[in-house]
Amino acid sequence: MIKTIDHFVNGKPMAGASGRFGDVFNPATGEKSARVQFATPAEMDTAVQAAKAAFPDWSSAPPLRRARVMFKFRELIERHMDELAQIITAEHGKIVSDAKGSITRGLEVVEFACGIPQLLKGEFTEQVGTGIDSWSMRQPLGVCAGITPFNFPAMVPMWMFPVALAAGNCFILKPSERAPSCANRLAAVLKEAGLPDGVFNVVHGDKVAVDAILHHPDIAAVSFVGSTPIAEYIYHTGCAQNKRVQALGGAKNHMVVMPDADLDQVTDALIGAAYGSAGERCMAVSVAVAVGPVGDHLIKRLEPRVRALKVGPGTDPEAEMGPLVTKQHLDKVRGYIDHGVKEGATLVVDGRGLKLQGYENGYFMGGSLFDRVTTDMKIYKEEIFGPVLAVVRAPDYKAAVKMVNEHEFGNGAAIFTRDGDAAREFCNGVKIGMVGVNVPIPVPLAFHSFGGWKRSLFGDQHMHGPEGVRFYTKLKTVTSRWPTGIRTGAEFVIPTMK
Repeated sequence: MIKTIDHFVNGKPMAGASGRFGDVFNPATGEKSARVQFATPAEMDTAVQAAKAAFPDWSSAPPLRRARVMFKFRELIERHMDELAQIITAEHGKIVSDAKGSITRGLEVVEFACGIPQLLKGEFTEQVGTGIDSWSMRQPLGVCAGITPFNFPAMVPMWMFPVALAAGNCFILKPSERAPSCANRLAAVLKEAGLPDGVFNVVHGDKVAVDAILHHPDIAAVSFVGSTPIAEYIYHTGCAQNKRVQALGGAKNHMVVMPDADLDQVTDALIGAAYGSAGERCMAVSVAVAVGPVGDHLIKRLEPRVRALKVGPGTDPEAEMGPLVTKQHLDKVRGYIDHGVKEGATLVVDGRGLKLQGYENGYFMGGSLFDRVTTDMKIYKEEIFGPVLAVVRAPDYKAAVKMVNEHEFGNGAAIFTRDGDAAREFCNGVKIGMVGVNVPIPVPLAFHSFGGWKRSLFGDQHMHGPEGVRFYTKLKTVTSRWPTGIRTGAEFVIPTMK
């Protein structure tokens, strides 16, 4: 029997009534493992009404009480780490150790949210005018929603809801229909941690569910992570409905390799950053910009390492890279490689023909490596989201930075060099949201904030950290004067402080 994955609303599973389902597959075997409910607008409204009903009590709870739920949630996530990682691997395909690492990065945000009493403190000014005090406070928005991608079924939701919940909001999560099970498990763990029913809900679905979120009048804010076309659609549609929206889109992350860089360090960094999680990361390095004479030396080191990548099912402890998430995505990535060859790039390593004994129906691909890629090629311009690394040659530092700055995406970039002056200039001048110096994947820790520039982010505020607190709260300022017995009569000019 194929199991059915239900919604999780008001503290318990909720069966759908639409009769519409999505198929869930094990990427390593190609076998259908489950079907997931696709919500109707009415079912989305049921979740919103549950959250709306829970909001008054949850938002008025002392911040310390909400923080204690986050502390307990953190403890339980650590206890269930192996189980959650297995769930992620079974539906996404990434190796188990990578799944655990992603959960840990989500836990960092939970730990940040545990400090919400400190983070919600406002400001106070005594005697702004004679007998008048003024102070500010941050208060929750109401019902918020998150729409999350397939590649990080635990981490990306945990970059959203811990801060939202700790700040006093209620939350509706719409996970990817390709990897839906982790969201329900997170909901059950939150309930075990003491979160009241209705505060956190999971509604599964496709575009119908997304549009129901964007158009629902009782949803105040929407967080999204996914591709740029959908991010732009969500941003414009949500804003048109007067919602607060942060929509993180695609990426084409460059690593600039200077002639003085330690090439052994560079090679290790590129292998992990380009091929980890089969390249299905928004922070994956997909372009290496070889400056000056370093290109030939870099290719010479990369080629044998890419050929030697250990590809296998995510449950194999020896595997370094698992399968891609779906057959459709596998075909799409293959198509990009076909296109790169047609455009004249040099395909140094071709991963298209990989077949694994016993896993012939799995969505596996070996690592692929292109050299002599130019900026007018499709494989340079577009996000492939697969195990494909493009090496581009730049004559000098100035030309390399020009490539990074002129690309439409501005998510992440790194420079590898021993020259502090070059590194400093790169950090200051590059038009990118997250920058690494000898760090290939510069994902900020939870007490900073995550987000890109240009067409990698739509909205004014980045995700989690201090920016997340600001996104999930609204500012209120109070100006207060108590009667002293002095009456001056009506004043018809704008108030000024005396």
